Amino acid sequence: MELVIARPEGLYCPVGDFYIDPWRPVERSVITHAHGDHARTGNRHYLASSASAAILRARLGPDINLQTLPYGQRLPHHGVTLSFHPAGHVLGSAQIRLEHGGEVWVASGDYKIEADGTCAPFEPVRCHTFITESTFGLPIYRWQPQAKVFADINRWWQANARAGKASVLFCYAFGKAQRILHGIDPSLGPILCHGAVEPLNRVYREAGVDLPPTRYAADVQKNDPLLRQALIIAPPQAGGSSWMRRFGDYSDGFASGWMRLRGPRRRRGVDRGFVLSDHADWPGLLWAIGQTGAERVKVTHGAVGTLVRHLREQGLDAQAFSTEYGDDEDGSPAIAQVQP
Repeated sequence: MELVIARPEGLYCPVGDFYIDPWRPVERSVITHAHGDHARTGNRHYLASSASAAILRARLGPDINLQTLPYGQRLPHHGVTLSFHPAGHVLGSAQIRLEHGGEVWVASGDYKIEADGTCAPFEPVRCHTFITESTFGLPIYRWQPQAKVFADINRWWQANARAGKASVLFCYAFGKAQRILHGIDPSLGPILCHGAVEPLNRVYREAGVDLPPTRYAADVQKNDPLLRQALIIAPPQAGGSSWMRRFGDYSDGFASGWMRLRGPRRRRGVDRGFVLSDHADWPGLLWAIGQTGAERVKVTHGAVGTLVRHLREQGLDAQAFSTEYGDDEDGSPAIAQVQP
């Protein structure tokens, strides 16, 4: 029996009668992390990692019916034993280990393998079948060490400040923004955040993540001189809006794995693109899959066909799982779900 199958509501465990990151409302959901394409409203019951509790309540509402487990703790349910293991993606993100009748499956959700100090780092989990994402599942995607990217952001910020310009950096409000705040040099100037970012900063700080002091950008007057020295963190949706007018003369940048390609950089029309992703790159995907020891691999969202073909060439039983998961990098080129 397959431990996990694809159904219209989402990825379903028939033995345990629950769904993993369902995209339609269900009775029982097990959630890998709090990004909107994996954690949606309307489920009767949620099970997630303890580390994700505050962020899930902040995003889905304080009154959701939420049960949590610490990383590594096992929970028997209808003959299936579940446990959560760090995915290294964002605060509280987890891989879900399922064991039944001696068979072990792991659903990874989204993951990255470079530790960043804002969430528990990725831990490989041995299994027979591994369900992996492939958001950046093409050989062209190879990330530089994050320290180099943060140094590039610092230099861009400094150059703008010398020129008397504000520095507006667009990035996803949950996860990417806090990773950037944790990694940059806060001594370079004041740091302001959009209203979509600042509440999530508070959740991270309450979880013990070290973030520098920040202020609501809306609290700063339009002609305040500090804007010319400031770094402003904002979601991509703020670009081109009336909210931007308060910054006067500014330079803008965008932080995303999609900045690896010229097309998305050009479409965004920003001054700078910084290649920084909270997903594994091509070598990272292959490393993570190899570390599981899995002989079967189910591939979801992203460059599915390319990764499936490569894994089959390596002798693995690889197949595609059709899902409705989206993109948390904002502004992806919308890679099609290619069935091999």
